[in-house]
Amino acid sequence: MIRIGQNNMLTACKTVDFGVYLADESGQEILLPSRYVPEDLKIGDKVEAFIYRDNEGRLIATTEKPYAQVGEFAYLQVKQVNKIGAFLDWGLMKELLVPFREQKANMREGGIYLVYVYLDNTTQRIVASAKIDKFLGNVLPHYENGDRVKALITEHAEGLGYKCIVDNLHRGIIYESDLAIPLTLGQSIDAYVRHVREDGKIDLTPAGNARSRTNTVAKRIMQLIAKSADGTLPVDDHSDPEDIRRLLGCSKKDFKKALGHLYREKQIVFGDDGIRKTSRQGS
Repeated sequence: MIRIGQNNMLTACKTVDFGVYLADESGQEILLPSRYVPEDLKIGDKVEAFIYRDNEGRLIATTEKPYAQVGEFAYLQVKQVNKIGAFLDWGLMKELLVPFREQKANMREGGIYLVYVYLDNTTQRIVASAKIDKFLGNVLPHYENGDRVKALITEHAEGLGYKCIVDNLHRGIIYESDLAIPLTLGQSIDAYVRHVREDGKIDLTPAGNARSRTNTVAKRIMQLIAKSADGTLPVDDHSDPEDIRRLLGCSKKDFKKALGHLYREKQIVFGDDGIRKTSRQGS
């Protein structure tokens, strides 16, 4: 079955002057115009193609990759506005429509907006909406702590962290204290589930599991100590978080865990001038 607004794996079945027809398993055929046909394509070859409707409403295939498919959120730029709505650049020749009814406020040419891409049930055309709230939190999240997810950064809450959209379905947050460097709006990152709250929102951490982060930071600490002239590192668990980020590229929370690990393993000792290797580690 052809999935409009998504990538489909189809088979080249017929060559014509203006392109190649692709077919799904049921035999439904869709034209791949000549401009998108790979040079070495042969009848019987499999082709990954994105399916949408042209200006006449006909299904058409392309090997171009849109910035977002149906069911996904993305930050997209307005290319033009007319009496129908705003048209977004989404990586294809045909621009993506945001009808006026789906705009939170009137969109302006050149503006970049967070939208959700969906298939209009009436017209079966791909459109977008800036009214993102109605597309989030409609299904319960079923994650275990430590599960890997995709997080799209959507808002910076000063002093708290970054709000995000998780797997195009749920709301989540990454706390400032877990970050080594700031994130940017529109950035898509891999993250890991820390906790699913009763309201369905998800607490995330931006790196691997705690043990992996601890080992990475601990290794970095020992490397910096080894490179220092006097065998010390001028930070400890009382140091400013920004100093730790600049020196080690990690959050203070992960730094303190790494210090605890190294201390328990008797690899470091604490002094007035910071931390240093134990005598058994050499000088």
